[in-house]
This record gives sequence, C-alpha cells and structure tokens, in this order.
Amino acid sequence: MGIIAWLVLGLVSGFIASKIVNKTGDGLVMDIILGIVGAVVGGFVFNQFFGVAGVTGFNLYSMFVAVVGAIIVLLIYHLLVRRRV
Repeated sequence: MGIIAWLVLGLVSGFIASKIVNKTGDGLVMDIILGIVGAVVGGFVFNQFFGVAGVTGFNLYSMFVAVVGAIIVLLIYHLLVRRRV
C-alpha cells in the first residue's frame, strides 16, 4: 500500500474514530496520525488476539481494523493527554 493510500486510510479511520469517541474531530493532522497509528495497532490486535490478518490493503475490512485500532489509540490518548475541563 502506498503512502497516499495510508494517508487516506488514516484520515478516514481517524475521523470516524474521533466521531465515535468524542463526537468531534481532533483536527486534520491529528486524525491522520491517530488513524495511521490506529491501523498499526488494530492490525496487531487483530493478529494477536483473533488470529486474522490486520490491514490487508485499501478495502472495507482494513478500514474496520483501522477504525477499531484508532478507537483504542484515541481512548488511550484521551486518558493520558487530555485535561478535564
């Protein structure tokens, strides 16, 4: 998968995860970063715990894996970084 495909997958999955977790996006750059990191985390989680392949290309299954991973990353990010207002 090329760098542009990773960026698009990261943007979309990070945006979806941000909408699920906190109802607002975290900004374009942060959504991309969280989405790409989430794709890696999701691939690891799916491989280790479920015994199935992680991100396999630019398809719906990979998007699902990336969104699940991005949700995990986003929850950890909010627990560690965000201040309570």
